[in-house]
Amino acid sequence: MVSQPSLFSSLKFLNIMKKLLAALSLAALMSQAFSQDIHSRIDQKAKDLLPKVIEWRRYIHQHPELSNREYNTSKYVADYLRTLGLEVQTGIAKTGVVAILRGAKPGPCVALRADMDALPIKEITGLPYASSARSVLVGDSVSVMHACGHDAHTAMLLGAATVLSSMKKDISGTIKFIFQPAEEGPPTGEEGGASVMVKEGVMDNPKVDAIFGMHMNPKMEIGNFGYKSGAFHASSDWFTITVTGKGSHGAVPWSGVDPVVISAQIILGIQTVVSRQAELTKAPLVATIGKITGGTRNNIIPGQVIMQGTLRALDEDMRMQAQKSITKMCADIAEASGATATVTWREMAPVQVNNPVLVQQMLPSLEAAAGKDHVQTIEWTTTAEDFSFYESKAPAFYFFFGGLSKGRDPDSVSSWHTPDFLVDDSMLDIGVKAYCYLAVDYAQKKK
Repeated sequence: MVSQPSLFSSLKFLNIMKKLLAALSLAALMSQAFSQDIHSRIDQKAKDLLPKVIEWRRYIHQHPELSNREYNTSKYVADYLRTLGLEVQTGIAKTGVVAILRGAKPGPCVALRADMDALPIKEITGLPYASSARSVLVGDSVSVMHACGHDAHTAMLLGAATVLSSMKKDISGTIKFIFQPAEEGPPTGEEGGASVMVKEGVMDNPKVDAIFGMHMNPKMEIGNFGYKSGAFHASSDWFTITVTGKGSHGAVPWSGVDPVVISAQIILGIQTVVSRQAELTKAPLVATIGKITGGTRNNIIPGQVIMQGTLRALDEDMRMQAQKSITKMCADIAEASGATATVTWREMAPVQVNNPVLVQQMLPSLEAAAGKDHVQTIEWTTTAEDFSFYESKAPAFYFFFGGLSKGRDPDSVSSWHTPDFLVDDSMLDIGVKAYCYLAVDYAQKKK
C-alpha cells in the first residue's frame, strides 16, 4: 500500500512531467510554425529575385577571370554586398570576399560558400552572353570561360545574401557569406583557394559552427539536389616527375640514356599502382599524366623529360600509400635504365567528407527547398573540391544542384571543364532557397 506522502509526491512528479511535456510540445509547435513562416517568406523573396540572380550569373559568365585574378568579379560582388548593409571584408586570400550578417537574435555562426574563378578554356556554346575574354596564364595568352558553374554559385549566394539581409530581425546568430577565389587551383608558384582562406581566418572571428556549399551538376536535372554522407569528393594531389637521362643523337640511342622511353615505362607503371596495388573495392583511386614535356626535334634524344599529373583518392590511407608507391616506382624504373627520376607533390585538396551528423540533421532543409522527391543520394566522385579545407574547422555539408534542362538526355551534354559546358539557370531560385533554409534552420535547431 502506497503511503499518502509517497502518493502525493508521485502525483506532484506526474503533474510536473505533464507541464514539461506540454511546454516541450508547445515549443516544438512554435518552432515548426516559425520554420513554415520564414520558409514561406524566403520562397517568395527568392522567386521575386530570380530575374536578378539570372542577370548576375550571366554578367559574371560573360566576364570570367582566372584563379587569383578575380579582381573585377570580387569588386562586383563586394560593391553589391555593401548595398545590403553587410560587413564586407575584401582581399582575403588575395581576391576573396566575406560578408557578415549579424542577426537580431543570439545563435550560432553559419557559413555559406561560393567560388568565383573561371578556367583557361575557349567557349563554344554560342550563347548571347558567351565569354570572349582572354587572360595571361604562365606567360601564355589564353581564352577564359566559366566552364564549371562558379558563375551560378556566386549569383545564388548573392541572392541568399539579399534575401537573408532583408530578414535580419528574424535571423538568429551570424551568417558568413564566403566568396572564394582560386578553387580551380592557383597559378604555378602561387598559393590560393580555400586553404589560404582558412589560413587567413575566414572560419574564425566569429568561429563558424557549420559550413554549407553546393556545386552545379550539368548532368543532373534542374531543381534537383544530390548528396552523399561521408566521403564525397576525392582528394587532389598534383605531381611532377622529372626523368633525367643522357642526351644523344636519335640515330645512336646506345650512346645515351633515353628519358623518353623511360618516361613511357613510368606512365604504364603508375597505372599498375592503381590496378594492382590499390584495394579498389575499398574506394576508387585514379592516377593521370596530363602533360609531358621533353625534346626539341625528332632526331635528338633529350637529356630530360618532365611529366605532370594528378592523383585522386577517396580514402586517406590509400592516398598516402599511392604517393609512396608512385615515388618509389618512378625512381626504380629510372635506375634500372641508368637514369634518375624524382617526384614532387603538391596537395590541392584533401578528401572532401560530409559530416554524417550534419547531413542527417539538415537533409530536411534541402527536401523543403526542392521537394522530397527532388533530393537523392548519389555516388562519390573522383573530381575534387577544396571545400574540404573548411572541414578542418567545422562540420560541413556539400552537395550537387542540377543544371540540366528538363527533358534533356544527360549523356547528350558535356560535363565540367569543357568548351560547351552549359547550365540551365531558370531555377536558380531553388539554390537560393537551399542556402537560406540551411542557414536559418541550422540556427533554429541549435536553440
